[in-house]
Amino acid sequence: MSKCISDDDTVFTLEDLKHWSRKEPSLAVLGHPVSHSISPQIHNAALAELSKSNDLFKKWKYFKFDIIPEDLKLALSLFFQKNFIGLNLTIPHKFIACNLIKNISKEAKIIGATNTLVKESSGYTGHNTDGYGLEQAIKFDLGGRLVDSNIILIGAGGAARAAASQCLNSQCKSLWIGNRNQDRLSNLIKDLKSFYSSSEITGFSIKENLPENLPKEGILINATSLGLKSEDPSPVNLKSLSRELMVFDMIYKSGESQLIKDAKFLGQKCTDGLSMLVWQGEKALEIWTKTKSPVEVMKRHAKSLLKSV
Repeated sequence: MSKCISDDDTVFTLEDLKHWSRKEPSLAVLGHPVSHSISPQIHNAALAELSKSNDLFKKWKYFKFDIIPEDLKLALSLFFQKNFIGLNLTIPHKFIACNLIKNISKEAKIIGATNTLVKESSGYTGHNTDGYGLEQAIKFDLGGRLVDSNIILIGAGGAARAAASQCLNSQCKSLWIGNRNQDRLSNLIKDLKSFYSSSEITGFSIKENLPENLPKEGILINATSLGLKSEDPSPVNLKSLSRELMVFDMIYKSGESQLIKDAKFLGQKCTDGLSMLVWQGEKALEIWTKTKSPVEVMKRHAKSLLKSV
């Protein structure tokens, strides 16, 4: 372990893990790629804040590891041996890990992905805090709520699956899911209805004009990757929807996505996904530490980091 372990930007590898000598409690985010992750800065700031009132957390440290999918099984075994008491998983590991972890929470099973692992005596237990992060972000950033709301969800991948599950768990009034690939959309709706048989779930294509009977008010959630690149168009045309519609874009970056620009132009309340990242991280940290996390500290660091990109 020759790399500097005090630098939050350092990206470690499987070879570093094999020679890991740190004895104190460790946390990490795993991905491929993972160099862009700001999770170490956010979590280490939170741990520093927690250590002010509890000396236990002065020895805790959060790292990031680039692990290729083929090495995930071996890596998880090594992380367990090396006293990593908690792990965050990002693309593509959050889906792969569900087949590698014995104990998975109900939410993670429904979503088919786990983004938070906590060390237990027999191995890691998998959780998914993405849905929680989404709901909290909508509540605090938009003043909205999922319960009794019409939800228009764009996308049918892993992020959409987590969002849909949370919306249905929170008893939304209706869930409309739009996607380009209709086979993928049909599979998602089929899976959701097997868990939520009494819920109102409707699919539609975003290749064409939005359906005339689509709710004009409620919350629209973008769970696609459209918007990550500056030249990306908006995934949907918001013009036919009400000014009272709230728009939540899961994407976060230094500049605004076209969806956020369009929503602002139309006077619709909107926000990006940075707060969701913070809230899902806050929940993960709470699971690991069994202590309420300093979310405001995490938010400040996340915003300052994004501005500096």
